Amino acid sequence: MKPRIVVVGSSDTDMVERVPHLPAAGETVLGRKSVVAAGGKGANQAVAAVRLGSEVTLVARLGRDMFGQVALQGYKAEGINVDYIAWDDEAASGVALIMVDEAGENAIAVATGANGRLSPDGVAPAESAIAEADVLLLQMEIPLESVRLAAQMARRHGVGVILNPAPAGPLPDDLLALVDILTPNETEAARLAGVPLASPDQAREVARLLLSCGPAAVVITLGAQGALVAKGDQVTQVSSFAVTAVDTTAAGDAFNGALAVAWAQGTDLTEAVRYASAAGALSVTKLGAQPSLPTAEGVEQFLSVARLSRSRETG
Repeated sequence: MKPRIVVVGSSDTDMVERVPHLPAAGETVLGRKSVVAAGGKGANQAVAAVRLGSEVTLVARLGRDMFGQVALQGYKAEGINVDYIAWDDEAASGVALIMVDEAGENAIAVATGANGRLSPDGVAPAESAIAEADVLLLQMEIPLESVRLAAQMARRHGVGVILNPAPAGPLPDDLLALVDILTPNETEAARLAGVPLASPDQAREVARLLLSCGPAAVVITLGAQGALVAKGDQVTQVSSFAVTAVDTTAAGDAFNGALAVAWAQGTDLTEAVRYASAAGALSVTKLGAQPSLPTAEGVEQFLSVARLSRSRETG
């Protein structure tokens, strides 16, 4: 049986411009390639999870405009349940303006639009879907009170909660206490903990500090340095996969969608993080958010090649 995942979060249209370098303040840079693609952290994670073999329900809010219509059709085409996506007659659909440089690094500006109006009243009707799920996946591009309500409903029905605290901001203790796995990147982890994160040892201390705030486990993604998994008294490092980066925009979303899938299937957390790291690595090899999200077959093939390479190196 396929794992069942509910994603409550944002939906955007990404306008991606490939540039030779990210502009300084006041600088104009001529782009080299433009892509318009579906995006938004919630939607990206939903698409990642469905491509990796899950049954996915997306709870979101779209403006009644061209971007919203195209996004909805895209989610249907992916096989995502859209019964809890609502229309907004006043706000436009969310839009993200993304610049990506030659190294794959990016700068992003987001107009939240209808995402900022996904209120608790818009989340409450999805309680029956959350109650039947294996995992609830959340981010912070919608109002905090809506994230909190979704987590409360999941806890009420014994459903596991993964919170990707992006963009980073203050998180109340009552929300963190509802979280099974908190998944910040290194920048978000440092901001949440209120301390710098400039070395592996500091990353371990930050992981322990965040763990003490309430979540059952903390996974900090560290880019090329891999990821740290903190649970109980243990902090484990999971190595990264070496790839040539084209666009890192959706790496975190691919990671979180894959983590939700593997964890919902009962995979040990450290192994689930390794699987998620493979999905994240694959995603950076293509331009655009949702166009870069891999399939289950793609991830398995990637892991098989990685295992073969490792066995040759150690043999």
